[in-house]
Amino acid sequence: DLVVANADKDQLPALLAERGLITPGEPVPATDSDHQGSLPGTRTRAFLKVQDGCDNRCTFCIITVARGAARSRRISEVVQEVRDLVAIGYQEVVLTGVHLGSYGHDDGDPYGLETLLRAILRRTDIARVRLSSLEPWDLRPELFALWNDPRVLPHLHLPLQSGCNATLKRMARHTSQRAFAELVRAARECIPDLAISTDIIVGFPGECDAEFEDSIEFVRAMEFSRLHVFRYSPREGTAAAAMPDQVGVAAAAERSERMHHLGANLDWSFRRRFVGRDLAVLWESSEPFGDANRWSGLTGNYLRVVTEAPTDIDLHNAIEATTILGAIPGALYGRSVSSIQSELFAPGPPVAEH
Repeated sequence: DLVVANADKDQLPALLAERGLITPGEPVPATDSDHQGSLPGTRTRAFLKVQDGCDNRCTFCIITVARGAARSRRISEVVQEVRDLVAIGYQEVVLTGVHLGSYGHDDGDPYGLETLLRAILRRTDIARVRLSSLEPWDLRPELFALWNDPRVLPHLHLPLQSGCNATLKRMARHTSQRAFAELVRAARECIPDLAISTDIIVGFPGECDAEFEDSIEFVRAMEFSRLHVFRYSPREGTAAAAMPDQVGVAAAAERSERMHHLGANLDWSFRRRFVGRDLAVLWESSEPFGDANRWSGLTGNYLRVVTEAPTDIDLHNAIEATTILGAIPGALYGRSVSSIQSELFAPGPPVAEH
């Protein structure tokens, strides 16, 4: 009945109505510009898409073909949507986009993301704002001053893709070891307890043993809070797919294993810094745990925390100070204010992670 390009999918309701396929005003399924991940009954964190498309030309990526040029939603629309989310109970908004750091560039604002963030902080009462993935070359140190507002959460995901300058050049990534390290230093100087996570590709065409060693040593030196590790796989139509010196499966698998091992160590090292500290946790969900409920939530710097509380205590969507007592596999173990105040509940010791 109708073929709609990816760039026009947000117009589906109007296009369907024009064709007589739905009645104007009839309820329709939400588009992906609506609250991704905002499921009925959860209402803790909402994923708010503010930008689509990408103007980068990374040699391994097909997104520019699939998604088209970068384009941004109007600030007024985003602000109103944040207000609507607050009105129905959301505590945290995660701003997302295919190339989020380019927000506003298509409207002539080179610092559009800063403009948007200031508008949200000034014109809404949202308790927490988190930014999703940001290309490192889109950020300037002046942006970090916005973290003076405690509602902006201390977590940055900065995709590096490789820690080797030669590999970065073949990837057409607009950064280098020096530029990336300077950005990380500036961010950490301005934002206490900052978590910086990243993406890493191993086995990119032409990545010899020496380049991989250079990459893994740089990743170790950056002390990331978390790694998302991917083995390179060719995408038809990309420049990298036609490059010589494709890395063999066995070599790529071995490098992936080593990078994953480093990622696990970095994750553990970052999390253990917060044992004994009090952190604010947004409690999201629970499940039965013996005679109690085990709750799971996130700190501002994107650390998963679990706690136990009596079944008559509802922590859902509460932001509570939580004392971090120790670490368990994949998370931290804490005791929330509500649990401490309960005379009926005394949680047992956490299981130590090795």
